[in-house]
Amino acid sequence: MKDQKIIQKSPPIFPFTAIVGQEEMKLALELNVIDPKIGGVMIMGDRGTGKSTTIRAIADLLPEIEVIKDDPFNRHPTDEVQKKFETELIKIPMVDLPLGATEDRVCGTIDIEKALTEGIKAFEPGLLAKANRGILYVDEVNLLDDHLVDILLDSAASGWNTVEREGISIRHPAQFVLVGSGNPEEGELRPQLLDRFGMHAEIRTVKDPELRVRIVEERTLFDLEPYIWIEKYKDQQDLLKQKIIDAQKLLDKVEMTYDFRVKISKVCSELDVDGLRGDIVTNRAAKAYAAFQAKKTVSIDDIQLIIVLCLRHRLRKDPLESIDSGYKVKKVFQDIFEIS
Repeated sequence: MKDQKIIQKSPPIFPFTAIVGQEEMKLALELNVIDPKIGGVMIMGDRGTGKSTTIRAIADLLPEIEVIKDDPFNRHPTDEVQKKFETELIKIPMVDLPLGATEDRVCGTIDIEKALTEGIKAFEPGLLAKANRGILYVDEVNLLDDHLVDILLDSAASGWNTVEREGISIRHPAQFVLVGSGNPEEGELRPQLLDRFGMHAEIRTVKDPELRVRIVEERTLFDLEPYIWIEKYKDQQDLLKQKIIDAQKLLDKVEMTYDFRVKISKVCSELDVDGLRGDIVTNRAAKAYAAFQAKKTVSIDDIQLIIVLCLRHRLRKDPLESIDSGYKVKKVFQDIFEIS
């Protein structure tokens, strides 16, 4: 009976390994969970292309994490040294940020009256606290208030959230993979905000009729018998989960030659990319992909596969230019790395 209750509380989630196509989006998400310091993913594409399904699926795929029991910030027990805490294993937090969310809902609030009358810092945690050590997903991020996007990006970059009210300040860990999605028809994100996302994946509606039929059939069968369908993909899910865990452990040992690092910076310079974020993210993503392939050395193929995802959104937009930014990145990469 107890097991029955657990099943009811946990709605079935479509398996990540069952998702057909959308390889760019899947790769960007995999690399960000291997190395969260890549800086998140911006996914732009048509409506109904499985963005939300894929993001929930990657969160469900990840291994459980150990936290201090009932801690509002999902802190790891080693972060606390004052006394012994009871711990528990929880699923990786997956937090949805609604479009109408206020700053208080996102960052948390301080009860000033309680703080003044009782002399304690009465803090009500927000969504950033819940997302610590997990994934924060913002659908239609291009429609979100710029001020809120700034707060999200600052927290994602620093790993901390600070709330200040009437001279009282609270700071808590907020380390998460920020995933934004949107439809370009509804407006682009401002360039200075877009640039702060580590990677940018573009997804399009599948045109191939046979592939479309396969996607519809997979989804229909999942809706009919979700637990049977999840069981069917269990071995593939377990293999991918282990591959991600192994990559996380290997990441610090992966090396890239000085020549490759110089050439990556040459590509960024040739493309007139502002700042050094493009260089840093490309280096990180290439190492994460090498680790994902169980390698300790980055190859040209590794860089070639991830460089468009890391740089396409950092190029200055010329409204008169018809060349796709991804094509420009590929062309400059091939010239500098001397690939025919």
